Amino acid sequence: MEPVRVITGTAVPLRASDVDTDQIISSDWLKKVERTGFGEGLFEAWRESSDFVLNQSRYDGATILVAGPNFGTGSSREHAVWALMDYGFRAVVSPRFADIFRNNATKNGLVPVQVDGPTGAALLDAVEADPSLEVVVDVETRVVSAPAAGIEAPFTLDDAVAHRLLNGLDDISLTLTHDAAIGAFELARPSYLPTTRD
Repeated sequence: MEPVRVITGTAVPLRASDVDTDQIISSDWLKKVERTGFGEGLFEAWRESSDFVLNQSRYDGATILVAGPNFGTGSSREHAVWALMDYGFRAVVSPRFADIFRNNATKNGLVPVQVDGPTGAALLDAVEADPSLEVVVDVETRVVSAPAAGIEAPFTLDDAVAHRLLNGLDDISLTLTHDAAIGAFELARPSYLPTTRD
């Protein structure tokens, strides 16, 4: 996982609440065994409508998704995060995230930017009014801003999660930061017990 410090880019306004993981990526896509290619299936049913926001060229190249409250509800499928990232999103802004979705997001390097309701609504309005509006997500200071629109607000992010994102640590690399201690523990174990090393 690559370190995530500051994400600067344009945003897509998804004016929808209670977006569940099946709407993000349908179960038909769960048959794939690799983590790539899921961007094609992102919001697949909704993209059948030419009016859907992802079909509007003015939002091409956006790296931040601004959604309504309660984003990522439903199943625990990690594929929802893979689809968002494969499409090109690096952060999702919402007044509330489902816990499992938030956990999956941070373990893959997608930043869940949880803001208060008024800030979320203001960002949605601002991005709809100006698709070229620059939005900045600063993981270190835990502040999201859209300077041209006069928006700046803190967002909630656990210290341990911020550490993982800032240092690019997934579960395996986080464990490997303790490699010396693990090795010392294994060397001190009685020889008749199984070990993790040859």
